[in-house]
Amino acid sequence: MAILDDLRGQLSRVFHAGAGATTLAVSGTGTSGLEAAVANLAEPGRRALVVVSGYFGDRLAQLLTRYGCEVSRLDVEWGRAVDPEAVRRALAERRADLVAVVHAETSTGVRNPVAEVAAIARGYDALTIVDAVTSLGAMPFDMEGWGVDACFSCSQKGLGAPSGLAPIAFSARAIERRVACRSFYLDLGLLEDYWVRRKYHHTISAPLVYAFAVALQEVEDEGLPARWQRHEHHHLALVEKLQAIGLSLFPAAPDRLWSLNAVRVPSGVDEASVRRRFLEKHAIEIGAGLGPLAGRIWRVGLMGSGSTAASVDRLTQAFADALGH
Repeated sequence: MAILDDLRGQLSRVFHAGAGATTLAVSGTGTSGLEAAVANLAEPGRRALVVVSGYFGDRLAQLLTRYGCEVSRLDVEWGRAVDPEAVRRALAERRADLVAVVHAETSTGVRNPVAEVAAIARGYDALTIVDAVTSLGAMPFDMEGWGVDACFSCSQKGLGAPSGLAPIAFSARAIERRVACRSFYLDLGLLEDYWVRRKYHHTISAPLVYAFAVALQEVEDEGLPARWQRHEHHHLALVEKLQAIGLSLFPAAPDRLWSLNAVRVPSGVDEASVRRRFLEKHAIEIGAGLGPLAGRIWRVGLMGSGSTAASVDRLTQAFADALGH
């Protein structure tokens, strides 16, 4: 249990959560973090504006609807980042209590401009909820500096631990405006009692706590700026090597994630057969496209300890082999 105190401090530094924020990890995958953020801030009668630029933005909208919010969707073409001015126009037309956005949209490989969106939301006195599942620990994130009010992630991606814990942070402003949580398991007050005051709430997985502690120590040993730079470097190296064999990425360069690369499927190529060959011959698993991007992209993760030059070389060789180059 004493390790939990260190974890809270480490998570606060990873999120750049700032003074007065509450940080901890929910027992569950990243989706439990999503639901915890929503369950403690959403209630019937509250209005929410949700940026939907992919599969996980849609999931945010679904969860806020389930918790009774009056949800307005700002739909963005898959593969593009949201225009902050579109957020401003939407809020001017219909005020909201909550603005929700995915920082790293895993379904499209796109990074949304969270800092700009959060600043606009704050100008309309709305709380901002951010999904940082595929960005935390891999790309710059500054919760306090950007004015984000609630943010959740997962343990297994940019932070490099096993899956099963969901880091989450609430700003002091969000805590002041939290609602009576209808979920017992995800109630922030009960979770804080458990993590801070040692009141029994549930049985946390000790092995996951130990692994997460080691992963966060590795993040601190490397340093966040160096870690972000490493992810950017290997992302750019992969882009360059893929271009050399005729492949390109789906999003525009300024909007691309470093941790999740959405590679275009060339015309006439059976993307599923390429994924099978990757797995059977090279022991590499890559993701398929989701929703309207099914069959059009491969989703290739380079995250945490997997973001290395060796990974870039293996991926490039596997693509060249699968495509007959």
